[in-house]
Amino acid sequence: MIKLFSLKQQKKDGDRDVSGGTKRQSAAQLRIQKDINELNLPKTCQVDFPDPNDLLNFKLIISPDEEFYKGGRFMFSFKVGPGYPHDPPKVKCETMVYHPNIDLEGNVCLNILREDWKPVLTINSIVYGLQYLFLEPNPDDPLNKEAAEVLRSNRRMFEQNVNKSMRGGYVGSVYFERCLK
Repeated sequence: MIKLFSLKQQKKDGDRDVSGGTKRQSAAQLRIQKDINELNLPKTCQVDFPDPNDLLNFKLIISPDEEFYKGGRFMFSFKVGPGYPHDPPKVKCETMVYHPNIDLEGNVCLNILREDWKPVLTINSIVYGLQYLFLEPNPDDPLNKEAAEVLRSNRRMFEQNVNKSMRGGYVGSVYFERCLK
């Protein structure tokens, strides 16, 4: 019993910050720490923490190695709010991409980031969901309706538009920065 109490006291002492106050981690911080420790990234993905002390804001880079987007490099920003894991993180694509499920402002149409989010889902689930969007774009649930229509009606033209956009160039009246690695 004595050891249990001394452990609790050590924990309390360790939780004090320099000013003598108590620093407590929020539920979101605890859960994101767990999610990050358990990340199992595919070889086509990497995570970057611009501020190593802020686990609630980070970047994910996806570099697909097959299908339409092979050779591209796409950056996503993650902002994990205080309601996590009950609320999904805010995810934006920072790389302008010609994709039916990602609009030109970087909004991402992925069901687990919206209506199908559940607290049991993790950052790992989102990473795999985003990676899957590059392997299997879904023209039936589009944010970029024009890209979705081209994918539905002319797969070859869609592939040409993707290649043109990734090399850096215009698709219609929209200019895309080069994103090939």
